[in-house]
Amino acid sequence: MNLLERDEDDQGLSESLHDDGTNNNHNRHKTVSPAAGEHPLQYNYTFWFSRRTPSRPASSQSYEQNIRQIGTVASVEQFWKFYSHLVRPGDLSGHSDFHLFKEGIKPMWEDDCNRSGGKWIIRLRKGLASRFWENIILAMVGEQFMVGEEVCGAVVSIRFQEDILSIWNKTSNDQTTTSRIRDTLRRVLNLPANTIMEYKTHNDSLRDNSSFRNTKISL
Repeated sequence: MNLLERDEDDQGLSESLHDDGTNNNHNRHKTVSPAAGEHPLQYNYTFWFSRRTPSRPASSQSYEQNIRQIGTVASVEQFWKFYSHLVRPGDLSGHSDFHLFKEGIKPMWEDDCNRSGGKWIIRLRKGLASRFWENIILAMVGEQFMVGEEVCGAVVSIRFQEDILSIWNKTSNDQTTTSRIRDTLRRVLNLPANTIMEYKTHNDSLRDNSSFRNTKISL
């Protein structure tokens, strides 16, 4: 799938991206910086994409092989230049995920920055993913959550019957931080008061995933 359509003359992203939207090996670790006159973000952010077959539960190794970087941004201008050329989540098909994480943090439970953390989960009816994804990542890069370095990234997961939005933070047992993130989510997404939100630690996710992989089904 072509996730990124951009002009070949777009030099602002050309150093970190191939024309097909993937990072090349030579520039994978090259630091992205704001250009002269641009408005820097407080943190650099990296877009990732993953897709898998639903009937095949992913191990951490196969998941890491399947996920790929599609670009890193360091300024407001770079963000909009990149984001405006990305496919919208609502236009994705199958079992697909977009991730936006601080540069240097992989969107994996096992990453050192995520290991002790968790995520707020919001389940969406079909048709809402694109708007809600835009709102949540704008709030994140705009530092609206006001929890210091706690926020790691956000994920939108496209599924067949519903879509799932989540935001990850570093410290699952910090109730003050997790509550503030929840309240900010309600505000920036304009969620009704009765919206169900679930908080899940990454340790629980790892345990559930391991149990699922080890389950034997008898026919």
